[in-house]
Amino acid sequence: EEITAHSSNVSSLVLGKSSGRLLATGGDDCRVNIWSVNKPNCIMSLTGHTTPIESLQINTNEELIVAGSQSGSIRVWDLEAAKILRTLLGHKANICSLDFHPFGSFVASGSLDTNIKLWDVRRKGCVFRYKGHTEAVRCLRFSPDGKWLASAADDHTVKLWDLAAGKIMFEFTGHTGPVNVVEFHPNEYLLASGSSDRTVRFWDLEKFQVVSCIEEEATPVRCVLFNPDGCCLYSGFQDSLRVYGWEPERCFDVVLVNWGKVADLSICNNQLIGVSFAQSTVSSFVVDLSRVTKSGSVAHGLIRDDEPLVPPTPTGSSLRRIYDRPSTSCSKPQSRVKHNSESERRSPSSEDDRDEKESKAEIQNPEDYKEIFQPKNAICRTPPRNNEPFPAPPEDEPVTAKEAVKSSQAADVQTPLPKQELVRTPDPVQRPPIASSTPLTRTEPSVIPAARNEPIGLKASDFLPAVKNQNQTELVDEEAMSQIRKGHETMCVVLTSRHKNLDTVRAVWSTGDIKARIRLFLPLLSQNSVDSAVAINDLSVVVDLLNIVNQKASLWKLDLCTIVLPQIEKLLQSKYESYVQTGCASLKLILQRFLPLITDILAAPPSVGVDITREERLHKCKLCYKQLKNISNIVKNKSGLSGRHGSAFRELHLLMAVLE
Repeated sequence: EEITAHSSNVSSLVLGKSSGRLLATGGDDCRVNIWSVNKPNCIMSLTGHTTPIESLQINTNEELIVAGSQSGSIRVWDLEAAKILRTLLGHKANICSLDFHPFGSFVASGSLDTNIKLWDVRRKGCVFRYKGHTEAVRCLRFSPDGKWLASAADDHTVKLWDLAAGKIMFEFTGHTGPVNVVEFHPNEYLLASGSSDRTVRFWDLEKFQVVSCIEEEATPVRCVLFNPDGCCLYSGFQDSLRVYGWEPERCFDVVLVNWGKVADLSICNNQLIGVSFAQSTVSSFVVDLSRVTKSGSVAHGLIRDDEPLVPPTPTGSSLRRIYDRPSTSCSKPQSRVKHNSESERRSPSSEDDRDEKESKAEIQNPEDYKEIFQPKNAICRTPPRNNEPFPAPPEDEPVTAKEAVKSSQAADVQTPLPKQELVRTPDPVQRPPIASSTPLTRTEPSVIPAARNEPIGLKASDFLPAVKNQNQTELVDEEAMSQIRKGHETMCVVLTSRHKNLDTVRAVWSTGDIKARIRLFLPLLSQNSVDSAVAINDLSVVVDLLNIVNQKASLWKLDLCTIVLPQIEKLLQSKYESYVQTGCASLKLILQRFLPLITDILAAPPSVGVDITREERLHKCKLCYKQLKNISNIVKNKSGLSGRHGSAFRELHLLMAVLE
């Protein structure tokens, strides 16, 4: 079956794993549309995101859906109530993967920024951040008992995280390409992963070693799914479905399915449903599992030739430890009411109101909506609230709703606080302040001076623990540095590397040999390096580069001017005095060396015949002239300033008089 899911290209989709009939699609039109697999009409359309949808996930009970966008924002909708539930902010790049915790109200998100975040949907806060991957995190899966989280990434690794301890348990290596999918066995301590290297690997979670590796000559593995009883693994390749066993490793069956690049798999009523998308259309395919070989001694492909065939383990027996799941039985169908009780409901805020106004759930098909999300015979699908799957990690204690909102918007700057200053209480409203000192409102100056002894907007005492002994007025340097570094290991590595590079620079610079200085920095001045420095979009990098080039005016070229002039325009408008000074110095060198050349070439009559070199030079001069005209307006407005800045801008204004 094929449907037109969006007005623009489809960017992501996911199947509900409980009923197998629910399908969610995300598109470049920033919408999330909800469908029933066997019906052509859209049931509900969810709006609120402002950038294309990159990842989707539906929770186990099919009550909630979470969508991650290209901008890094995450939104959670309540499908039964048809309204926005939460907006979670904190990632700095595309959301590549999402997953709901099987029991608690937690969501895990993986991003192109290489970070994994665990969110508490009830309190709208980030519980913990897991760092370890070096490239985009493509898939996340919670273990069936809710104690572990598995992550697969483009760095060719699979990592297993302990949620209670908040740290990595093991890193599985062996794939030679990006790992696209990862899936837990429904019963045993076994993990399966599929990669672009066309292999499926099975990992033992007790011994932390590879059980088997199946390599095919087919296309990259796009999705994997264990059979509900755990007897086999279904792997989705382009235009084919393969059924695998792992002890010993073998391929039980190969089913040719014309589904192209299959995106997700689900099982319902002994039928496997696969979905794929191309441009704005979504196609669904059904495979009858009763006609598929899932076990037996006859295999389509043997991976190891040196091992005899061994009959597979009978269903129900296990070679490994089995997950201990918490009890999820409930006596009355009132879990929905309890979940929305006064103690769990959001406290009203302007941000929540804005989210509810901007995010809408438009019910397109009321009959299908009521049939799926509001059936007459309501059953208890939500586990009891007293089942907490794991305690919050020690580094990030739960905070109040107001503080969680602030923390999710703090650009991922997470500073752990001492445990003795935190008090756990059942009611978030009655929780005492986390910090022992009341934060003071600081006003940031409009111009930040180049010479200053302390950072603007920060107070060192905010990062230090409270003094236990009143007689101890100061902390020793080692203890203070230990507290400041806590939770910032990555930044410490970056700063240590930069400090080492600066030591090298200082050693060469102190010799006083100008040739040695140029040889040291000459690799930075290649065209590609300048392009890369500008592409970083960090003015501090541009300032460092310009300070090097300004040491020797002969290093300036017309090509360099076309790249640097837009950055100089930004520097002249910066609030940092040192940035403005560097911008003025660089602009002065450009005006003195290239402005006469630019005006002469632009005023010269056109040449006769074809002169490619002259045409290229003319194009660069026109580009520089246009950029200088834009900068001249800024210089003219700032020439009336007093002090050193005013003098520099007035001098530049005189040099640029020829442009007026």
